[in-house]
Amino acid sequence: MVIKMVNFKLFYDDKVKSGLNFRPLAYKTCCKVLQHEKYPYVSEASMTLVSDEDIRTLNKQYRKIDSSTDVLSFLMGEPNYEDKSVVLGDVIISVPTAVRQANQYGHSLEREMAFLTVHGMLHLLGYDHINKSDEQIMFAKQEQILQKLGIIR
Repeated sequence: MVIKMVNFKLFYDDKVKSGLNFRPLAYKTCCKVLQHEKYPYVSEASMTLVSDEDIRTLNKQYRKIDSSTDVLSFLMGEPNYEDKSVVLGDVIISVPTAVRQANQYGHSLEREMAFLTVHGMLHLLGYDHINKSDEQIMFAKQEQILQKLGIIR
């Protein structure tokens, strides 16, 4: 089934300034992930852009890892089978880390933010990269989706 609609909420942390208009990129990217995966539910996801300090606090609180990271995903719930809807969860991106990684990898901030959005959304859909086989599957999907978006290295 094709995605009929995606409700999308984006929250900005006032302390974080990137110069990138993230809302349209994030919306387009989330839709492309759901379309690529042929996800059959009307979906809602929340996107939050934060500082390194904020993501470090969340990483320590929820994953017991006392360091910052680039993206975290928090799965919300199961689909409502009656109305075919689901609140997928939250994707939280550290903008300072995204800026550093874009510079490190020699590509645009737009590409890095799209990559992190795809990565976070795939986690919400159940993908992971704990072992090598799962990592290969997830990373291949990330590249396929970015190519469909026309966002290449």
